[in-house]
Amino acid sequence: MWNRRKEDVPPNTRPSSAPPSPSELAREGIPMSTLPARGFDQLDASSRGTAAIGKSVVIKGNIFSREDLIVDGEIEGAIEMLEHRLTVGPNGTLKATVKAREIIVVGTIHGNVEATDKIEIRKEAKLVGDIKTQRIVIEDGAYFKGSIDIIRPEVTKPVAKAAAATGAGPTINVPQPQTLKL
Repeated sequence: MWNRRKEDVPPNTRPSSAPPSPSELAREGIPMSTLPARGFDQLDASSRGTAAIGKSVVIKGNIFSREDLIVDGEIEGAIEMLEHRLTVGPNGTLKATVKAREIIVVGTIHGNVEATDKIEIRKEAKLVGDIKTQRIVIEDGAYFKGSIDIIRPEVTKPVAKAAAATGAGPTINVPQPQTLKL
């Protein structure tokens, strides 16, 4: 038995284990895309930092995320991503409590939902549970059953601070009335 040296191998041949090059496929009449291949680092900015759970994935447990998340599968448990957006796709089904900065629902959520910024319930969506948020959008045709608690961001009183800083007179701190929910 003998082995060929590299110099003895004709330039048009390749080892059988190597994949065919695009030019070889084109010569054989196999259709090819003319679009350039996209590597992981060449993805567009809208998909960077976004995780996805596909429609055939089922998760039972808690999810803590530090990036935006798109759920098109099934989740049972809790989801917490306080500084990011959660999107429940058309095939997505959540039986979970959810806490996120922004929540967009196109699929189904059964559970309490809390968004520090905004919740959107699209026309194809179904949400059964209590909502706590600053802003909410419910499109015509969406199904929602539960209560909505609109929270206001804490606002400091700049007038009192400005008067105290300029020496306009004494500042009196008056305790604010508090409401209790029973």
